[in-house]
Amino acid sequence: MRININLECTECGERNYLTNKNRRNNPDRLEKNKYCPRDRKVTLHREVKK
Repeated sequence: MRININLECTECGERNYLTNKNRRNNPDRLEKNKYCPRDRKVTLHREVKK
């Protein structure tokens, strides 16, 4: 049931993180505040398909 997803920075558009999630428990797109090395600050990252 777990799928692999990429997290993309909303400010620069770079795909920085690879993670996985359970689609049954979290059907919506995942959003997390993570560090973006390109911007050198914490920004919102959203789930995109691989």
